Amino acid sequence: MTTALEQQVAVYRTLPPEQRAAITRLADKETRAALAWAEQQMAISRSPGAMAAALTGGREWQARHLDLIDKAFVRIAAGERMRVLLNMPPRHGKSARAARWGPLWYLAQNPEHRVMIASYAAKLAEGHGRWIRDSIRAHGDTIGINLRYGSQAANRFDLENTEGGLVTAGVGGSLTGMGANVAIVDDPLKDAKDADSPVKLATLWDWWQQVINTRMEPNGSIIVIQTRWSENDLAGRILQSGTEDWTVINLPAIAMTADDPLGRKVGDPLWPERFQRKHLDRFKKAVGERGWWALYQQEPRPLEGGVWKWPWITDNRITAQAFRGVDLTRTLVAIDTAGGREDSDEVGLIGGGRDAAGEMYLLADQSKKMGAAEWGRAAGLLAIDLQADAFVVEANFGGDMAAQIIRQAWTELERERLTGGLLMPRIIEVTAKVGKRLRAEPVAQLYENGHVHHVGEFPGLEVQYVSWIPGMDSPDRMDAAVHLLTELADPATASSGSSSYSDQRLAGRR
Repeated sequence: MTTALEQQVAVYRTLPPEQRAAITRLADKETRAALAWAEQQMAISRSPGAMAAALTGGREWQARHLDLIDKAFVRIAAGERMRVLLNMPPRHGKSARAARWGPLWYLAQNPEHRVMIASYAAKLAEGHGRWIRDSIRAHGDTIGINLRYGSQAANRFDLENTEGGLVTAGVGGSLTGMGANVAIVDDPLKDAKDADSPVKLATLWDWWQQVINTRMEPNGSIIVIQTRWSENDLAGRILQSGTEDWTVINLPAIAMTADDPLGRKVGDPLWPERFQRKHLDRFKKAVGERGWWALYQQEPRPLEGGVWKWPWITDNRITAQAFRGVDLTRTLVAIDTAGGREDSDEVGLIGGGRDAAGEMYLLADQSKKMGAAEWGRAAGLLAIDLQADAFVVEANFGGDMAAQIIRQAWTELERERLTGGLLMPRIIEVTAKVGKRLRAEPVAQLYENGHVHHVGEFPGLEVQYVSWIPGMDSPDRMDAAVHLLTELADPATASSGSSSYSDQRLAGRR
């Protein structure tokens, strides 16, 4: 390439895509070849996914969820220290992108750095290392890195003319004397058997604390990418330990919430180009309820506790479409306030109703950590949305204060003209006079007898139900739901609430 052409290519790299395309159309054969090489180099340096597309002629899978892995590597390569936890279903391309293309791209951008890859088995991690090594052999001149002569083992190799390189290990393996600028932990557990083994889980956590974390350079980054297996797997323990320094990206196979990381609508599949909803439904049937929620939805559910059973919930669940034919005689919003402090547990905020036949329907779970003003407004908005006739709030802990918070919030919503003319729902203060087990068991009996129907799925509440064992503190979502269903199940309140409404607000409901 002549000096003039080199200068032309250097300027070409700085131009926007439209201008580059126009220049290429008008270029002669020699110049076009140089510009094509420049385009390839620009793509290779852009991200792991772009490198994969450039080196495979576009054959490597590309998808929006894989772009999230790319973005993490780009930020790390630029010098940002990150701790990334990304949970993703099986067969969605995470290992190929995070444990192969990602490390290859990172080394091309930072050839003086060292990368560490760990998986549940040394052979699996070594397989990633072998792929990266062979890719450097095949594309080294194109991506700008080559292997050092005499240091080309699959599980550990060095780069030519630099201190950079890569090492792999299995979980539990020794990494003495080895440091890393980037550590990638890919699928640290093999299967459900390992995930249910206290010994395996303890060994994994010890290795995580004492091996991986101690091998990092001062500004080193860690990426943990896995399919969830249990609530106490590596991702679960990290989440339990606090995620202040972590970027947590949870990608269920089917979107469950409005704040999905990819902006999907509830019910949308993660990778529709490859796994459509019908494919995912088949997987759900094949792996069972517990496997589905852990492996595919990244919401591992614990083994059943002592009161609720999963089939009581799942066998009586109905869809929003099926619920359209139900006429409710009462609709309530229940709140368990958790003290209303910012540093407290979640505020339980549950909506539900019953029909004339006594069947009960759980309609909403908007529980989360909230201060007093926030939960008061959230309760009011939920009541408006459900056209509720009453709030149910426990009076044991600040009941009078809770009632005042609800009244103030409703007044503010009226001032903002958001109530749509709905009369303020009555406030029913309940007093928990009996123990938690005696309160919960009658509600569990309603579930067992098939009288409670969840309209859709409420993972947070459902996990609390089945994992709760008498003697444990009952969580706030469950407490709110128990208060709501206890009120709805009381025959004396079937048509009028705890006492009659003088304004006849329930008139016309069947």
